[in-house]
Amino acid sequence: MADQSKKQDKNIELLIIGGGAAGLTAGIYGARAKLETLIIEDELVGGQIRDAYAIENYPGFSSVGGVELAERMQRQSLEAGAVIDDMDAVVSVELSAAEKIVETNNYLYHAKALIIAAGSKRRQLPIAEEEKFRGNGIHYCELCDGRFYEGKHIAVVGGGSAAVGAVQHLSNYAAKITLIHRSEKLRADQKSQQALLENEKVEILWNSEIKEALGNERLSGVIVENRLDGTRQRIALDGIFVYIGSVARTGIYKEYLTLDAEGNLVAGEDCKTDVEGVFVAGDVRSKRIRQLTTAVSDGTVAALMAEEYIRQR
Repeated sequence: MADQSKKQDKNIELLIIGGGAAGLTAGIYGARAKLETLIIEDELVGGQIRDAYAIENYPGFSSVGGVELAERMQRQSLEAGAVIDDMDAVVSVELSAAEKIVETNNYLYHAKALIIAAGSKRRQLPIAEEEKFRGNGIHYCELCDGRFYEGKHIAVVGGGSAAVGAVQHLSNYAAKITLIHRSEKLRADQKSQQALLENEKVEILWNSEIKEALGNERLSGVIVENRLDGTRQRIALDGIFVYIGSVARTGIYKEYLTLDAEGNLVAGEDCKTDVEGVFVAGDVRSKRIRQLTTAVSDGTVAALMAEEYIRQR
């Protein structure tokens, strides 16, 4: 652990790391159980659901914007009595049955029970020029940066629900969108795929990958390679939006908890980890299905298990 001598100690009953769907749900249940509940988040509260242009598979909403749903969850968690401390990153942890210590940039927390709902971070475009053009032609959030590409030609990289949803939103701005996908079929739901295929602004490059980004101060184009025959083409572009999956944010816990081959934290349906009193919820938990509804389910279970653990002690 880093030098903790100058950081203020805080005792808390239930500490939740991560303010996405799983963490906010856990916060609602923890606070309603009259536990002193704190959610810490190092980015915007709401997690990846904020990036969704429209969510059409969450019970109770035929369609709802990701930002709207995230703000509703945040508000409900606060109204239940949870406290949210955003923009404070976890620096280190010490986890055992006897104590759970979480150090952030600002505080040193001692928790009776801990729920890890840290989620994942966007996988970066794997090219040498990514860092050079990040935020200056290469982007990861269509809701944040799409408006800068009014009337422009942009590329969307990926073939899952996030990529297809991004195309839908970016169509409000861009004159042309080239979808670059490394496979020969999309992974989004059929309704979203149909809307994409009917979008006159969209051209799809199947079995393709970006190998190089071009430009001086700003992105001006890319070199795209066909994965089947190796042929390459140069495409002039104004911007790229990337949706090629996520990486679990679990490295800080590997000394104490078991990780699977993909780096996710191993826990059963009861969300219990190797360490008594430490639970895991959401996309960061090792499981087959990752959806908004499964994240909410995990948050519920983890909070109830944490309450039981605290009451028994």
